[in-house]
Amino acid sequence: MNFKSLALFLTAAAVPQAVVAGPLAYTICQTGCNCLAVACYSAAGFTFGVLIPGVTPAAIMACNVGLGTCMAACAAIAFGPTP
Repeated sequence: MNFKSLALFLTAAAVPQAVVAGPLAYTICQTGCNCLAVACYSAAGFTFGVLIPGVTPAAIMACNVGLGTCMAACAAIAFGPTP
């Protein structure tokens, strides 16, 4: 390998590259959202995923709105650049 190629390689390796976080960041974010939703349901006295259809308390509806907002933020993270 000549000096010019080595210098080019070392320069390219030293410069931080921006990458898209993709599935890993999205998965971590969704896991965090679901953990918060489970905590919200527990605080309201319910088990996450176990409800009687048509009889949903306001506290659970608030948990669901929060979960939806969090999941929407995760979608933005999936396409954002990560240094």
